[in-house]
Amino acid sequence: MAAPRGPAQPRPPEHGGSYLVSRPVYSELVFQQQHERRLRERRTLRDSVAQSCSCSRKRATGMLKTVLPILDWLPKYRIKEWLLSDTISGVSTGLVATLQGMAYALLAAVPIGYGLYSAFFPILTYFIFGTSRHISVGPFPVVSLMVGSVVLSMAPDEQFMISSYNGSELTNATMLDTEARDAKRVLIASTLTLLVGIIQLVFGCLQIGFIVRYLADPLVGGFTTAAAFQVLVSQIKIVLNISTKNYNGVLSIIYTLIEIFQNIGNTNLADFIAGLLTIIVCMAVKELNDRFKHKIPVPIPIEVIVTIIATAISYGANLEKNYNAGIVKSIPRGFLPPILPPVSWFSEMMTTSFSIAVVAYAIAVSVGKVYATKHDYTIDGNQEFIAFGISNIFSGFFSCFVATTALSRTAVQESTGGKTQIAGIISAGVVMIAIVALGKLLEPLQKSVLAAVVIANLKGMFMQVCDVPRLWRQNKIDAIIWVFTCVMSIILGLDLGLLAGLIFGLLTVVLRVQFPSWNDLGNIPSTDIYKSIKSYKTIEELQGVKILRFCGPIFYGNVDGFKKCIKSTVGFDAIRVYNKRLKALRRIQKLIKKGQLKATKNGIISDAGSSNNAFEPDEEDIEDPEESDIPTKEIEIQVDWNSELPVKVNVPKVPIHSLVLDCGAIAFLDIVGVKSLRMIVKEFQRIDVNVYFASLQDNVIEQMEQCGFFDDNIRKDTFFLTIHDVILYLQNQVKAQESQDSILETITLIHDCKDPLELMGAELTEEDLDVQEEAMRRLAS
Repeated sequence: MAAPRGPAQPRPPEHGGSYLVSRPVYSELVFQQQHERRLRERRTLRDSVAQSCSCSRKRATGMLKTVLPILDWLPKYRIKEWLLSDTISGVSTGLVATLQGMAYALLAAVPIGYGLYSAFFPILTYFIFGTSRHISVGPFPVVSLMVGSVVLSMAPDEQFMISSYNGSELTNATMLDTEARDAKRVLIASTLTLLVGIIQLVFGCLQIGFIVRYLADPLVGGFTTAAAFQVLVSQIKIVLNISTKNYNGVLSIIYTLIEIFQNIGNTNLADFIAGLLTIIVCMAVKELNDRFKHKIPVPIPIEVIVTIIATAISYGANLEKNYNAGIVKSIPRGFLPPILPPVSWFSEMMTTSFSIAVVAYAIAVSVGKVYATKHDYTIDGNQEFIAFGISNIFSGFFSCFVATTALSRTAVQESTGGKTQIAGIISAGVVMIAIVALGKLLEPLQKSVLAAVVIANLKGMFMQVCDVPRLWRQNKIDAIIWVFTCVMSIILGLDLGLLAGLIFGLLTVVLRVQFPSWNDLGNIPSTDIYKSIKSYKTIEELQGVKILRFCGPIFYGNVDGFKKCIKSTVGFDAIRVYNKRLKALRRIQKLIKKGQLKATKNGIISDAGSSNNAFEPDEEDIEDPEESDIPTKEIEIQVDWNSELPVKVNVPKVPIHSLVLDCGAIAFLDIVGVKSLRMIVKEFQRIDVNVYFASLQDNVIEQMEQCGFFDDNIRKDTFFLTIHDVILYLQNQVKAQESQDSILETITLIHDCKDPLELMGAELTEEDLDVQEEAMRRLAS
């Protein structure tokens, strides 16, 4: 009976077994000679223009569908399968959009009724030009707050204070002309919307939708969190019904908070209680919607329910008269005729409009991409720029403020079964009903309820703070970008904060490119694998060879860092070694001329001098003027620089004969980088160290050729396909050199021996005979 076996040791997983490849050692020169390169077809400007201007029926149809995406998806619409879902989704989204449009108008500092216009008009044009099937177009709190900052800065309350008139006497009291103020603020908001739309349309036509790529996720997260904080502060004073000054610019949020706390004793209890209850109920029901979303077919429209109940209570209890509560008061009924905003104001709002245009686009595209990925279709970034540009231009003529998309509305539209923008059009129809028929019914609604609805919808933005610890664990630089952008947006304001965050994010990229990582490589025995010697225990360093992997481009910004990496890898400074050797040679030649030093017949110094410590400080670094007169080009003395020298000069030892640069991670070179590489190669060649290049990309080699990198001393045969090609080449060179040295030693012995044939027969083997005969022929010739 067999003895029981112990537990089997787990074996590492094998992926496809092993492989054995037999091929020549390839340098770039040999490889290009054996393998013909494919010639690139270079088109002239005329050919490019002719091709771009050519037109066919298929191309014209494709361009038309690109400009008008509705022509692509509407003919494919499945009425029986999708219409019912889109209808349910459109009604649900329309109810939420009606309420949010009114609430976000408070952020934009315009009368509440104009928020309904902003929730209606942008949908009409996006339905035709947009490429996302699921986003709900309309106001968004961050963008609305940025619009409000421009409106408040250009039309503060102080501009509309008028002296009160009592009968036939003028009194010292002043009052606020709210009608004139609201009219100007609406005009400013619509002018800003028109300018933002023009900027977005221009960006889309110029095909620069890639600009949103520079708004990294950590930057957007920090910015939107700061914006949520600013929204919260701006809505707290409405919930408390406290009047404060309209602060803008640096530290405006701090000044607002200070004034709120100073006037907190003037809080209206009716508004505060209504707002607090609204926040609690909305957040609780939203949490239930998220937790039981798989069991609830349609999310509970709690904002709509709360609004209806609050309006009924306010109307029944007459809260405005009895408790001095702040209510909506008046909502325009019907639509206003289109007007042309005054373009003369463009110059005053140009800077902020760029920020709003980019932020609005970035929010819409990021949300659209999430649902496009979920439902397996793509959106066109440049076409989205065009779609939102046209939507905002169109909306600007109808007294709207800037539109983008809101996360909560889009989530409602998608979760209730929305399939296409048909749901968006239906939601616009619901908003239109509210504009035409229901506006009068919402006039008793308290403003604190609308502000509370806004605050309740900020939960998702504030929860982004939980991403910071995760970012810190994954990438500390991303976490720093998040925190920096958030803090700057709170302190400086949203527009300057976004700019500061963007500049800081780009600065981190520049610094990472300027100071890339690098590794000193070694070989895993019996393989062609080369890894960092600091990361693995079984790595072997090759004798006389140093291998450096530089993970980044070489350009004017990091050339000095690249040189420091080389110096750290090889352990010496090539320029210092050359200068020390030059100084030692001058002294040796001086001693030879004076007869104080002799050389062997082979030119090798035989007498020993002082010790040679590599990096000891040399007290005699000052150049002797007599030594500088000695011409170094005529010095033909061979010196073993790693042994003791007959002069008192501390020449750093050079323990290597080759330096290999792994250039596989070098994406590009500029002219400064090419010149620096040439200088590095020449510096090492002067001290008898050869520099080899491995794994260069073809485009990098072309750049080096264009910049005149190659000459008689720097040839393409020092460029190899892989690191292992270089190492095999060097090993063959070492073997050949050792064979050459043994032959020379044998020749010397034969010359000194009385019976040379006997000596040759004793020392030479049959295997070495052919090699040495060939070497003898080369020496004789």
